[in-house]
Amino acid sequence: MVCVLLLGGAQKSVFADDYVLGPGDVLTITVYGHDDLKTTVRVTNNGNIVMPLIGQVKVGGMKISDAVKKLTALFADGYLVNPQVNIFIEEYRSKKAIVLGYVNHPGIVELRGHMTFFELLSKSGGLKEGAGDTATIKRKVNGKEKVIVVDLKSLIDRGDLSKNVPIHDGDTVYIAKGGTCYVTGEVNHPDAYTCDNVSVLKMIALAGGFTGKASKSSVKIVRMVNGKKKVLKDVNLDTPVKPDDIIVVPESFF
Repeated sequence: MVCVLLLGGAQKSVFADDYVLGPGDVLTITVYGHDDLKTTVRVTNNGNIVMPLIGQVKVGGMKISDAVKKLTALFADGYLVNPQVNIFIEEYRSKKAIVLGYVNHPGIVELRGHMTFFELLSKSGGLKEGAGDTATIKRKVNGKEKVIVVDLKSLIDRGDLSKNVPIHDGDTVYIAKGGTCYVTGEVNHPDAYTCDNVSVLKMIALAGGFTGKASKSSVKIVRMVNGKKKVLKDVNLDTPVKPDDIIVVPESFF
């Protein structure tokens, strides 16, 4: 039996199988029927913890469920019969996201637990007057930049919680001014720019032009249509853009 639980101060316990452990997390680890093995430890900068009987164990970068399986296997290897290991998170490490643009308090926000976009927005003082209808989240995934679009109109005006996406450590969230577009990917100055009656090529020029790695024939536009994300692929550079469009210039692999 493998059980994974999550505690966050006085918060209600939540199943957190997908939480990834890292330096600074404080864990309480128990083994059912073996109170002498109960240990509270902080994950070191190298991602290690020290446990009775089995010594130093690397858990950094592992999901909680995988860490439980690893500890269970180590205890079962000549020490205990059918060990039942639980991991509780007593204290989260410091995780941060950056919020920029049309919010009342832009800057760095410390993340606690599983923070959602709406919670992050609240911590940033909410939207400023004149904010656009979409937000963009830039996230590094396997060394590459991923752009996530949040439909603010659906989330805030219609209460569509499917748009209330989780925020990850290192995310950069940008709330653009109404009537602006965001240019990202292989351009020299990715940012938000005014986009009234201009083409894709003009937007890319405003963003400093293509980088040497850009795939100029594979430019995409991410656009919200009736509350749903629509991706226009391989667009002509003369295509006119619309407010709140996101122009994505991918990397060329040739």
